[in-house]
Amino acid sequence: MTAPCLNPSYIGRFAPTPSGHLHFGSLVAALASYLDARSVGGRWLLRMEDLDPPREMPGAQTAILQALERYGFEWDGTLIRQSERHEAYAQVVDKLFSQGLAYACTCSRKQLEGYNGIYPGFCRNAGHPMENAAIRLRVPELHYAFTDRVQGRYGQHVGREVGDFIIRRRDGLYAYQLAVVLDDGAQGVTDIVRGADLLDSTPRQLYLQELLGLSQPRYLHVPLIVQPDGHKLGKSYRSPPLTPEQATPLLLRALRALGQPTDDSLAHASPREVLDWGVAHWDAGLIPRALTLQEAQLR
Repeated sequence: MTAPCLNPSYIGRFAPTPSGHLHFGSLVAALASYLDARSVGGRWLLRMEDLDPPREMPGAQTAILQALERYGFEWDGTLIRQSERHEAYAQVVDKLFSQGLAYACTCSRKQLEGYNGIYPGFCRNAGHPMENAAIRLRVPELHYAFTDRVQGRYGQHVGREVGDFIIRRRDGLYAYQLAVVLDDGAQGVTDIVRGADLLDSTPRQLYLQELLGLSQPRYLHVPLIVQPDGHKLGKSYRSPPLTPEQATPLLLRALRALGQPTDDSLAHASPREVLDWGVAHWDAGLIPRALTLQEAQLR
C-alpha cells in the first residue's frame, strides 16, 4: 500500500517482529511512527524483522499486514523482510572480522553466568575461526549518548555496561543490532520512532553507525505500557491481538496514550478518519515519558 509523499527528507519506518500478532502496545508504536512521518509529509516504510525463524509464529506476518490495513495504515514502497537480506549482513560481518573489528566467540551460556549480561572478553584475543562460533563486535571503552525527543538525554558506556556484543549468533542467524543498523542505513531512514524497551540498545547502534560510516537518525522512544506488576504489555504477556471491530476505539485509545487530543465525534469515525485526525493534530511534545496500563485505559 502506498500513500503520497510530500517530504522525502523525512523517512520513518515501522518494523514489527512476527513472533505474534500485533497488540495494543505495538499499535501505539506503529501509530506514533506513522503520525510523526505523515504530519510532515514524510515517507513511512514497513519492514518485517523476521531474523529468528524458531521464534516466528506461523501466519503472523500475514496477520500483521492485515491488521495494519484494517486499521487504516498505508505504507510507502515495498515491504522489506530481513530474511531476504542475509547476504548484505554476511558481507559486513566478514569485513569486520577480516579487519579485526570483530572476532569469534565459543563461550557457552554456562560460562557467562554471573556476569549480568556484560561480556567479560574471554575470547577477545583467542583467535578462533568463524565456523561454529558466535561473532562479537569489539567495543571501545567509550561513552555513547544521544538526545531522545521524548526520553531526553540518554547515554551508556558501552564497554563497561554491555561489553563486546554479538552480531552473528553461533547458529548462523544474524543479530538484531547489526541488522537494524544496516537496514535503516540501506533504506535511508532519518527518524526512528519505536518503543522505549529499545532505548538501551541505541548506544550500541550508534557505535555501529559510526563504525560503518552511516548517518545517525533522530530517535523518539515512546513509553512502554506497563502492567500493574511491572511487566510490559507485549505479545507474550496478557496482550490480546488487535481485532478489526475494535479498530476505531483502539486507535483513539492509542492516540490518548500518546498524549494526543481526540474529539467525541471520532467515536463513529472510520479508522482512516481517525488517522487523518491524528496526522492533522500530531504533537510529539505531548507524548508522556512513561505510562501504566491503567493510565492508557483511562486516557
